[in-house]
Amino acid sequence: MSASDHLITVVVSKVVDVNSIIKRFEFKHINGDILPAFSGGAHIVVEMLDGPTKRKNAYSLMSSPFERGQYAISVRRDDDGRGGSKFMHEKVKAGMEMKISSPVNLFALDLRAKKHLMIAGGIGITPFIAQMTQARELGMAFELHYTARSASQAAYMDSLNDQFGDVVNCCCDDVGDKLDLKALLSDQPLGTHVYVCGPKGMIEAVVEAATSLGWPAAHIHFEHFLSPPMGKAFSVHLAKAGIDIDVGPEQSLLEAIEASGTPVNCLCRSGACGQCETRIVACDGDIAHNDHWLEGDQRESKKFIMPCVSRFSGKRLELDL
Repeated sequence: MSASDHLITVVVSKVVDVNSIIKRFEFKHINGDILPAFSGGAHIVVEMLDGPTKRKNAYSLMSSPFERGQYAISVRRDDDGRGGSKFMHEKVKAGMEMKISSPVNLFALDLRAKKHLMIAGGIGITPFIAQMTQARELGMAFELHYTARSASQAAYMDSLNDQFGDVVNCCCDDVGDKLDLKALLSDQPLGTHVYVCGPKGMIEAVVEAATSLGWPAAHIHFEHFLSPPMGKAFSVHLAKAGIDIDVGPEQSLLEAIEASGTPVNCLCRSGACGQCETRIVACDGDIAHNDHWLEGDQRESKKFIMPCVSRFSGKRLELDL
C-alpha cells in the first residue's frame, strides 16, 4: 500500500518566508479535526495539481509530534528541478485546499539509543526539529550539529539555540566553520546513534567516517530525499495491465504509472525505501538508476527498477505491472 493511497484534505493555514529560498507551509485538516499521529523524522507526501500535471513530493514534518492540530513543512526552492518546489513557492497560498498523505517514518529515532547525535546539512534540518522536540519532551540525551553554506540561507539557524540551548552547534562555510566529523564521532559515549540528513556528499562522509571508526551499522541512520531527475520522454509497457504509457520529460516513471491507474507500492518516492522496486520483464536499452536501494549486480542485471527516481532510454522497457 502506498503512503498516498488515502489522502487527507487540508487547508493551507499559513505560508511564511523563512529566507530568500525557503518557505514554511502549515496545514490544518479541512474539517478542523486533529491530524494523524507521527514521530520525529516522519514525512508526508504533498499532492500538487499544476494544470494537467499532478506531482507528489515528499517533505519532512518539522512541527511538534505532540501538537496534532496542524502540520508544518519547509520547502527549498529549486529552479532547476521538475517544478514541484516552484509550484509550492509561487502558487500555494494561505486558504488553499490541498491533499496530503498520512505520515510515514523511515527516519525515526531509535528509542534504544543512550544518546542521539544529529547532523544536518541545509534543508536537511527539518526532520531534526521534530526529533529534537520529541527527544526533549521524552528526556532523551541528544545534540545537533547543523552545517550550511551561509547563515542567510540556513533555515531556522538563528532560533535553534534559543529553542534547544547549547546542545545545538551551528557551522557556516562562509565564515570558515568546519565540522570535524572524525573528532565528533570519536568522542561519543557507548550506545550513541548518529542520524544524518542533507546533501548526498555529507551523508556519505558521515557514514564513511562512522564506519571507519567501527560504529555498528545499526547505529548509523540517514535519510535521502532525492527529487526524480528530468530527462527525455520515454514509453513503457505495463505487462499485467496490458497498456503502454508515456513518461514526460518532467514526470517520473512512478507518476506516469499512477496516472494510468495502475497500483504500485511506494513510501518515500526518493529511491531509498525499496517499496516501489519493480521487476523488469524486458529491457532493450539503458536504465539510469538514481536510487539508493538496488545493489550493483541488480542494476547490471536489468531485472529491477525503482520507478520513483529511475529513467529509461532505448527501444523497449516492459515492467511486471
